[in-house]
Amino acid sequence: MSTITLPRPDDWHLHLRDGAMLEGVAPETARDFARAIIMPNLVPPVVRGSDAAAYRERILKALPEGSDFEPLMTLYLTEKTDPQDVAEAAASGLVKAVKLYPAGATTNSDSGVRDFDKVRGVLEKMAEIGLPLCVHGEVTSPEIDIFDREAVFIETVLDPIRRKTPGLRVVMEHITTSDGVDYVSSQGDDMGGTITTHHLIINRNHILVGGIKPHYYCLPVAKREIHRQALVKAATSGNPHFFLGTDSAPHADPAKESACGCAGCFTATHTMPLLAHVFEAEGALDQLEAFASRNGPAFYRLPVNETTLTLEKTEQPNIWPAKIDTGAGPVTLFDPGFPVHWHVKR
Repeated sequence: MSTITLPRPDDWHLHLRDGAMLEGVAPETARDFARAIIMPNLVPPVVRGSDAAAYRERILKALPEGSDFEPLMTLYLTEKTDPQDVAEAAASGLVKAVKLYPAGATTNSDSGVRDFDKVRGVLEKMAEIGLPLCVHGEVTSPEIDIFDREAVFIETVLDPIRRKTPGLRVVMEHITTSDGVDYVSSQGDDMGGTITTHHLIINRNHILVGGIKPHYYCLPVAKREIHRQALVKAATSGNPHFFLGTDSAPHADPAKESACGCAGCFTATHTMPLLAHVFEAEGALDQLEAFASRNGPAFYRLPVNETTLTLEKTEQPNIWPAKIDTGAGPVTLFDPGFPVHWHVKR
């Protein structure tokens, strides 16, 4: 197979930032994707419906003229979140999910949740109205090894939340372990899981062997090769529980290449060719449509996109710019470390 056409894909976990960075990176996603779930961890965070409406307008203004890209907005869950505000934002069609960050788990997560009993009312309201909760699946306790934080989160946070809140629809975002794959696979239709482009390609060796590679550093951090293999198997299986969420996370190079470098891989520009390469290597190109175009809309109860995207394989490998220039500084593209012969047909 040298050509594949699928419904235009969606990205169910995306960071666009704000200001000059937003203006620089938004066109990269809008080029290939029809919709994206937009992360709310700005400074200050997007915590109310009015915040989400204002942020959405800034995103639309940053898009190229004529773009039909649709940002799907989320709210940042805090211990002061008002259940009624969440319900009203959802009823208006503006907000498609609420995001749970354990406090201190990742970039701009200091306003996240420490005491889960304080958000019980919000979670119960979300279960009532069918609004999904997107979770950053890591605990933040300093005594827990960073490579174990996803598995501990499932046992001590995620599963208890779901048991205490029947009917709550949950997306475990950016799964990085076989533990996450196994948990999501074993649950009912109210549980989904996103998998990133970069976690299908790198393991922790890519970050550490031969010197520290800051542009492979992300949170959750890449794990052992056996976990990467489990992610690939899940993504290419066609299992409706799993769908694409790139977690494409732009940082200007000085912030990445520093003594305390920021976490995030920027994959918005070239995710679809990278995925075609991964799926072809698994003999599973026929499952790319499910992962990138169908499973996510099904979970979020949205229609599949009517427009299409075509990928074609050529003898000449893709050549992408090493960096995207933005008003906030240069952003380095994720380097898969191998030639990619799949191209998006323009």
